[in-house]
Amino acid sequence: MTGRGLSVIWLVACVLIVGASAQTGSAPADRSDDDILLHVHLPREITVRDSFLYLGQVSVVRGTGPAVAQAREIGMGRFSAPGQKVVLDRSTILSRLASLGIPAEKIRLTGAVAVTVRRQQEIIESEDFVEAGRQFVSQYTAAFAVAEIIPLCQPKNLVLGGQPDDVQLKPRFVRGTARGLVTVQIRVMADGKDVGARDVPFRLKYESRQAVTTTDIAEGATLTPENVKIEKRISDQPEPAGWKPPYGLVTTRALRANMDVGAEMIGLAQSSVLVRRNETVVIRLERPGLTVTAVGTALQDARTGETIKVRNDDSRRVIVCKVNPDGTVEPVL
Repeated sequence: MTGRGLSVIWLVACVLIVGASAQTGSAPADRSDDDILLHVHLPREITVRDSFLYLGQVSVVRGTGPAVAQAREIGMGRFSAPGQKVVLDRSTILSRLASLGIPAEKIRLTGAVAVTVRRQQEIIESEDFVEAGRQFVSQYTAAFAVAEIIPLCQPKNLVLGGQPDDVQLKPRFVRGTARGLVTVQIRVMADGKDVGARDVPFRLKYESRQAVTTTDIAEGATLTPENVKIEKRISDQPEPAGWKPPYGLVTTRALRANMDVGAEMIGLAQSSVLVRRNETVVIRLERPGLTVTAVGTALQDARTGETIKVRNDDSRRVIVCKVNPDGTVEPVL
């Protein structure tokens, strides 16, 4: 065989070996890319114009198939106040994508560990002032069981000069909470400069409890869970400190069924008359190591704890005494 024939045989053999290698998968291609549905790249910082955030705004999303479009539109939260920044880390992004049915092993994340998102603003809108005021009021009224914080007007928008990098809202109270009303003034600071303010009045509604009769109740009757129920209400005024159900108190007037029980309708239960006029009573004076008793005559009716005039039957002197729970009387010295 000539040298030219050997060269041809050698060339054919090389082609066959390369072809066999390709069929057995020994090529250096990275097969792991076949399992990746999404590539998400996170910048360190980004500025957006909208209040609502979507993954496609804050990152670069690449891939194939319908999952890419769905991933770009998935919500990532919103700005609740001007000047606020939102930090989205990789765990948050993976959990949101998992809600689409895309597991973490199908996602390749690159870039920053977290992306800081700021909102570019040229106008502070009316809703921004209202929300900032509402959040401020809620912080200072948490102890008063406030159920609703209702804005009474919509302030005007505030146009900012240029596009400041740092915008902050500084709320403060300018009028008190008389009759459930409060006004918050919100100053706007843009890059450290005071650029304007808006006042937002709010009406406050409180959670409260109210005693209500369940049946007709006669004057002087004792209130109990059988004739009074406790209802939860929304009120213009906070519930009085130390409020408790009026059980054990007595009515000072007759009450009808389904009537709100007011403080002026009830009072402390009075004990029955324990000592009556012209009744003989024991006058007792006790001191450490000494007890003195005498007999006297009550000159008026009295209940436990009340003071009355008593005539000492021996000396005929009239003295002032306090009625004890056991019916004896003690001189008031």
